Amino acid sequence: MKQLRIGIIGVGGRSTIVEYWHKPNGNSVVVGAADVSEVALQQFKESINPEAFITNDYHELLAREDIEAVAILTPDHMHEEHVTAAFRAGKHVYCEKPLAITSESCDRILDEWEKSGKHLMIGFNMRYMPMYQTMKGIIDSGEIGEIKAVWVRHFVGFGGWFYYQDWHGKRANTTSLLLQKASHDFDVIHWLTGKYTKKVAAFGSLDYYGGSMPNDLHCPDCELKETCPEASFDRLNQCAFRQEIDVEDNNMVMMELEGGIKASYLQCHFTPDYSRNYTFIGTKGRLENDDINNKVYVKTRKTGSWNEWSDQTYDIKEMEGTHGGADPRICEDFVNLVLYNQQPLTTPFAGRMSVAVGCAAAESIRTGSGVILIDQGRHGKIKETV
Repeated sequence: MKQLRIGIIGVGGRSTIVEYWHKPNGNSVVVGAADVSEVALQQFKESINPEAFITNDYHELLAREDIEAVAILTPDHMHEEHVTAAFRAGKHVYCEKPLAITSESCDRILDEWEKSGKHLMIGFNMRYMPMYQTMKGIIDSGEIGEIKAVWVRHFVGFGGWFYYQDWHGKRANTTSLLLQKASHDFDVIHWLTGKYTKKVAAFGSLDYYGGSMPNDLHCPDCELKETCPEASFDRLNQCAFRQEIDVEDNNMVMMELEGGIKASYLQCHFTPDYSRNYTFIGTKGRLENDDINNKVYVKTRKTGSWNEWSDQTYDIKEMEGTHGGADPRICEDFVNLVLYNQQPLTTPFAGRMSVAVGCAAAESIRTGSGVILIDQGRHGKIKETV
């Protein structure tokens, strides 16, 4: 039996997926990890593999000949450095989304990937969720006709805890949460329509988070912790109202895709609830999801056929594993990509294009909300399917 030996760079929050790769009696095993935190590394050994090699220097991990592939789970602004080093060390790469924080950085990564002869997979786990795979199947079946309009509303409950009490709140680390958070949504729009975005115009601002509090203030040390609506008692969490925060906390993006499809994307980080609501409108009907109740609705319009009498509701089945069962499936796909050259649901170019949309939208917001054209770069000439 073939077995893929994997190393992990970054064992922070997203490393919860590592358990799906560590199968000593299966086709993959996690044998090493690198992180700047000694505490995190020790926790990794305790929870994943007590015999694993650990180091604070990721170059030492990449130098090991017993590691064939690496998963890059580090903060966004470090992806280019780590992915490039991994390819140059001859490793296959799984990179968490977003691929990078600029289009230019993505293009440099794709150049390194092409030169390396190795595999690259992007962590777009929403493509693996039963909800969106069901929607993809309905659209591809032609049930709602040719897609003409897409509306997406993203309510990010606990946005402060997720994104404004750590490194995500600075542009230098993320460019915009239209990359870190919306890269999933832009990718799903591209995937379900089968088209990439050509141009965007966007509005956004920082209306709730940020402010005048000290940059080195942490919630447990704050005299306002008993009354602050964003207070957290984790020693690692910074104040969500500190001065250095400069990333918009609500955004509205208008998009035009190939083929003239119009799409809108709305994101807000200070809502009380968490939900992604997608609506796809075609020439024969409308498709909408309800991720709170795990349902997908199909409504059909008058067409002169039996379809007009048959609105449908799909009940989405629950699957084992994190992120609605998507994480074990995407991890398995990476192993099958490397061991058997089986192509996954995601593509490196798709990773580049979701970043391009986020960057263009951020540029539009910060330069007067004008229209920004999306450059597909030289890789668009050999464009992969969405």
